[in-house]
Amino acid sequence: MGSLETTNVEELDALIIGAGFSGVYQLKKLRDEGYKVKIVEAGSGYGGIWYWNRYPGARVDSHAPHYQFSDPELWQNFHWKQRFPDHTQLREYFEFVAEKWDLRKDTYFNTYISSAIWDETQYKWIIKAKDGRTFKTTFFLPHTGIAASRAFPDWKGISSFKGLIVHSSYWPHDEPDLKGKKIAVVGTGSTGVQLSHALSEVAGDLTVFQRTPAMPLYMRQVDYADDEESIPKSELVEFFKARDVGYWGFDFGFIQKGTFEDDEAQRRANYETLWKAGDFTYWLGSYTDMLFSIEANHEAYKFWREKTRARINDPKLQELLAPEKQPYPFGCKRVPLERGYYEMFNKPNVHLVDVNQTPVVEVTEKGIKTTEKEWDFDIIILATGFDAVTGGLTTIDIRGAGGQSLKEKFHQHGPTTYCGISVAGFPNMFFSYGPQAPAAFCNGPTCAELQGKWIADVMNTLRQSKLSSIVADEAAEKAWGEHVETVAYASLLPKAKSWYMGDGIPGKPRASQMYLGGVPNYHEKLRSCASSGYQGFHFAGLRV
Repeated sequence: MGSLETTNVEELDALIIGAGFSGVYQLKKLRDEGYKVKIVEAGSGYGGIWYWNRYPGARVDSHAPHYQFSDPELWQNFHWKQRFPDHTQLREYFEFVAEKWDLRKDTYFNTYISSAIWDETQYKWIIKAKDGRTFKTTFFLPHTGIAASRAFPDWKGISSFKGLIVHSSYWPHDEPDLKGKKIAVVGTGSTGVQLSHALSEVAGDLTVFQRTPAMPLYMRQVDYADDEESIPKSELVEFFKARDVGYWGFDFGFIQKGTFEDDEAQRRANYETLWKAGDFTYWLGSYTDMLFSIEANHEAYKFWREKTRARINDPKLQELLAPEKQPYPFGCKRVPLERGYYEMFNKPNVHLVDVNQTPVVEVTEKGIKTTEKEWDFDIIILATGFDAVTGGLTTIDIRGAGGQSLKEKFHQHGPTTYCGISVAGFPNMFFSYGPQAPAAFCNGPTCAELQGKWIADVMNTLRQSKLSSIVADEAAEKAWGEHVETVAYASLLPKAKSWYMGDGIPGKPRASQMYLGGVPNYHEKLRSCASSGYQGFHFAGLRV
């Protein structure tokens, strides 16, 4: 499109959206490289999803010390109080990072970006905020993450409820009075599992609405004294090196053999060891074929089912929560961690509604009406997730070369990127922790640093070469998309209905939202792209 008239604009080298791990790392990295860069954030504080996630029970399930930046200035001076820190401590960490890295001077809070349009004559992005501010920038870096756009159920009468109804990711900063209340939790994903158990400790009556049973693992929480650490700080330099080359961005990976290479006794012993770790290792540190073979996956499910049913008293609830017949491949929907989720269903004031057997008809003034009965509630909490991975990008009106819409492109074809970091037709736009990258299959800070460094290197290349723009080729994008799908369909991932595949959002094409090939393979792809002169991209606009 032609040149855009702009007045009262702030001119930048780069504008970053999102103040989570990816955004704040990118700000620090680019500023260190000498760029004029700002970050905009819709919330009023740092943390990304951890600014918004403050519901009861919210905590990270990447165990310490994985979930932090590798900068020694930070980890030498910050103490984690728990193996799995809660949302409060995570926000404390981000405030600590903001002070150490002096982020505030280049951050605009309470700023929601409504549009970003590529001006082909200036080789610039013209970006507008809802409050009327305008930015003109060479690089547009929407680090919106995988959970920036909430999903709500399309239920009749949802606005008629007279009590409090809230999405879990919009939890009120002024904590509502929950004690003794009749509370509904809709959804049993990671949030629903955490939230339900926390609420069961205070609610007068708790009802959980389940469509598909989750398959959470028991969390082995540890509280650290002031002089205790998960790993001695003297070992953290080597730890971060191991984290960076781990398949999932952790310091552990698969057991390097197939499930049936062990006999039943050996296999059970391995499962028991993984289980007792009380973290993601039963899921992500299991046998190499667990996520790729139905038979191998079923072995893992059987052990999980046995452990889980032993914690549930009622046989009917055992079948709803840990069915005898495996409902989907284990680990192919997000696996939460929990501490007492199943035991809470043994309480007389905690109920489970299977919406497959008794579907929701409507929301009424008093509560939720199913085909069986009307349930009265004081509070309804929607733990119904997000338009995951792509939603943070498509909620912004992003238009690239020729005025093409990113939202329309993704709506027609599903997520289409090159290397999970750029999109053909959208020059000088890069993102991290987004579609067709490892994203949720990678420990967040690991990929924030990996992708953030690569983006900075691209920008340095253009600056040194006096070039104005770089954009991915359609053919390279198509090849990467085919590779992502090939890897996904070699696994069991598509056999589960999950946000991993774009399910649950009406009209969203079904496709693998992320790259399952592992962080080392992904990193090698980025390295080889850069070392070949950014093969798969083309440059334009020689500056004189």
